Amino acid sequence: MICYHCGMEQQPARSISREQICRGCGAWLHCCLNCVFYSETAHHHCRESEAEFVQNKKAANFCEFFRPGDSSRKRDSDRADEARKKLNDLFGG
Repeated sequence: MICYHCGMEQQPARSISREQICRGCGAWLHCCLNCVFYSETAHHHCRESEAEFVQNKKAANFCEFFRPGDSSRKRDSDRADEARKKLNDLFGG
């Protein structure tokens, strides 16, 4: 798993507890921004439809659906940037 905040690779135990923090920057590891289901383009920024809404995506939470992610957040941003570029190329903006 890679920390959303500093990019440091984490090597946690089998699961990540709510209290675990990044060795590099101290950011919470069990948070939406580190979850595989996090998506800037999804409703409530989560692709898991059964998950409860979490206000602060950077804070530790008790979400039962949390699964350590990688750089999925970056991929969503890259896709959005690519789509904007295509629109700009098409419509000249």
